[in-house]
Amino acid sequence: MIKDKLLIFKDNNINLKNTISILLIIGILSGFFGFIYETIFYRIDLGYFVKRGSTFGPCIPIYFFGGILIVLFSYRFRKNPLLVFAINCLVTGILEYATGMFFYEVLNKRLWDYNTEIWNWGNINGYICFRSILFFGISSLFLVYILTPILLKVFNKVSEKKIQGISYILTGIFIIDVIAYMIKY
Repeated sequence: MIKDKLLIFKDNNINLKNTISILLIIGILSGFFGFIYETIFYRIDLGYFVKRGSTFGPCIPIYFFGGILIVLFSYRFRKNPLLVFAINCLVTGILEYATGMFFYEVLNKRLWDYNTEIWNWGNINGYICFRSILFFGISSLFLVYILTPILLKVFNKVSEKKIQGISYILTGIFIIDVIAYMIKY
């Protein structure tokens, strides 16, 4: 049952191992996208560049997991863009709020605070705001309708071993980066 739910690319004849590999690559690309977005946003907000994220490299973990969740929760509904947008506003809003609250309440670490940023309308406890949820919803449309189909076309032309190797190596580097950052800070 669970295996069938994870076969979100079954109409492309992609098995479970390759589905996981594709999701990992989507996670890496989403983490990198988040790094670029936050670099640009905080340059505008603060007037200077700051290193964002909780890794040494250019991949932000919450965007990694957000990208995977976006595809898991909404790819099957891709025939309805409004539903995809709505689902992903909800999914990313819950992810962002729960992550922000967990880190602050349990680990006593504030990773972000929308109370101190520009364009923070609809701010809830500094963990989420309307601007962030709207941006994530719009970005999810790009992920579901542009990036994922491109990746599926590429993966249909590449061997399974290469897909799996690339995804495991990139994810391994990402995990090592997260652990190294946690040890240092």
